[in-house]
Amino acid sequence: MITEKAPGKLYIAGEYAIVEPGNNAVLVAINQFVTASLEPSKLTVGNIISKQYQNNVLSWRRRGSELVVDNRDNPYHYILSAISIIEELAVLLNRKLKTYNLYINSDLDSSDGKKYGLGSSAAVTVATIKVVAKFYNIPLTKELLFKLASIAHLDVQGNGSLGDIAASVYGGWIAYQSFNRDWLNSMRRTKDLETILRTPWPQLKIELLTPPSDLRLYIGWTGSPASTSDLVDQVATTSYQETDSYHEFLTKNASCINKMIDGFRDADITVIQREITNNRHLLQELSLFSGVSIETTTLTNFCDIAEKFDGAAKSSGAGGGDCGIVIMPNSTKTAKMFAEWEKHDIKPLDLDVHHVTEIN
Repeated sequence: MITEKAPGKLYIAGEYAIVEPGNNAVLVAINQFVTASLEPSKLTVGNIISKQYQNNVLSWRRRGSELVVDNRDNPYHYILSAISIIEELAVLLNRKLKTYNLYINSDLDSSDGKKYGLGSSAAVTVATIKVVAKFYNIPLTKELLFKLASIAHLDVQGNGSLGDIAASVYGGWIAYQSFNRDWLNSMRRTKDLETILRTPWPQLKIELLTPPSDLRLYIGWTGSPASTSDLVDQVATTSYQETDSYHEFLTKNASCINKMIDGFRDADITVIQREITNNRHLLQELSLFSGVSIETTTLTNFCDIAEKFDGAAKSSGAGGGDCGIVIMPNSTKTAKMFAEWEKHDIKPLDLDVHHVTEIN
């Protein structure tokens, strides 16, 4: 049995703007994981089994180099896409394709299956590619893993910045600048995989950040799952994207995120907190002009309570529910903050930052 895992993520700042190529965001990998385990199959049929979908075992067969799924109405789209892209590389490397059983387990959802918004689709994509690559003895660098997982994820979701993929691959705190996805889609139609992987991706930048020693990250869950792809689509399909207000939002966001990144480089928690608050206000403006609900009433309560205890807080990711994040100096006030959150049906999550060292 071969086992690999990939961490979940949280957006610290830069949501929505990051879907535009060349824009930046700050993310963090957290210590909850999707774990993928693989064993060769003794039969002509392979299975994909997930604890999160106990009544839905997905069976598949080989038809030459093609993986053929018996049940197409399934919740395993990201896993299948991940298998497809890493096996495309395996064929290029003259590996003989085999049949195997793949087991998936996730810590990224609540015990009753509700999503916390920790990037489970990205993490399962990354974990699947890692474990299948190990099975076929394909060495991976972080850059190669990011590119493979980005292609697989984009093939399924069709939108998004792939920042969650970057966090799951690189770990820790990162500054992520999104690449040109139209370029990638064009390359997929016209170039072979080897060329795409070897070519530098336009505008892509990933920088590991070191937080100030006294910085603490706290996370609260609103109890209301949200769909990132749906919310991003809502903003993308509004006429707001064609307005001066939207371009002003992008400009202000770029300035905010650049100052925040400088705050990390200078180990200045005051600057980081100031720009967290600034980014919250920018998202509120985006919500007002686009008509898309980003900061729900519960998230507003979450942020307002955190600010009472010297924290800088905002929604994380697409908003509309899911999690909020708080940046504050090391403090003894957190127990009171958590107690107030719980009075407003906000669940503090016992999570920490996860750092990735090696791939294989």
